[in-house]
Amino acid sequence: MKTKFVNAFKGLLVLSALIINSCQDDSIDTAQKSSNEKQSIESLKQELTPVSSQELPQTVQNQIDLSKANLSKYLNSDLQIDQVVVLGKLNTAKGIMLAHDVLSSNENTIAFGNIKDVKTVVIAKMKKIYSGDKLTATQKNIKDVVVNEIKPNDNLLEITWLNKGQKFTSFCVYRDSGIVWDNVLSGLIIMDPKGNTEVSNEGQSKIASKWYKQWWTATWLWGSDRGEIGYQITIYYSGSTVSNTDVNDWGSMSLGSARSESKVTKETGSYGQCRYALGLCTPTGSLSFSYSSFSVSFSGLGSNIIANGNKSLYP
Repeated sequence: MKTKFVNAFKGLLVLSALIINSCQDDSIDTAQKSSNEKQSIESLKQELTPVSSQELPQTVQNQIDLSKANLSKYLNSDLQIDQVVVLGKLNTAKGIMLAHDVLSSNENTIAFGNIKDVKTVVIAKMKKIYSGDKLTATQKNIKDVVVNEIKPNDNLLEITWLNKGQKFTSFCVYRDSGIVWDNVLSGLIIMDPKGNTEVSNEGQSKIASKWYKQWWTATWLWGSDRGEIGYQITIYYSGSTVSNTDVNDWGSMSLGSARSESKVTKETGSYGQCRYALGLCTPTGSLSFSYSSFSVSFSGLGSNIIANGNKSLYP
């Protein structure tokens, strides 16, 4: 009995040692990654060409000021821009490459969601939101964007944020014409989840027409248009009989993706009908379309709107 107890006690000691070593390894690994990240940031800063003034181009300053106002309006100051510091100009190949790596690092804090719909807003370090393949895909998507968008002689600034009292920073790439990319500013959108509708009735001729349009518009935090999805159904009729039905759709998204599909499902008779499948999203997620269910779906995490449905229109 004593031997069994001793063996069990030894086993417990071994297990405890393994757990402690594992925790120590995780701690060392985390510390090493954090150290590497700091080194990458310092290396990036050393590659920048200093600028003589902290003054931003007027367009960029306006974008930041309007973003501050909209964040205050819709998020009740839970997320605020606390400070903006101009770091310098990206005019070396090494500096641009380091910027690609820093912006797509999983140590970065990212944000996504529609600030008009507060429950959709997520703000956290990339590695805290994603893991495994999703983390890898998110980093790749962000890197693809910044590799494509960042050009020689673009500028870099550091934004200090306050998120419910907690500070974090993001790196913002900009040029005279405006902001190019920032993991927070570029991740959040402003959009009315209900969308917009408009109806027209042109009923003076013998063969009359009538159309119905519905669309969703996403804007940048500073208010300018970023993307739109929508459809419009038109019926042609005489009296109470529909002789023909048309439908068209559209979708576009800056620094993200959009998908739009539509088809007529009832062309003539007492009414016209269409089916529509629409979606848009920021780069941290992706869209797909199913022909069998005639629907758009979203995968991953990120700011998005999906609209699948049918619309009937009567004379």
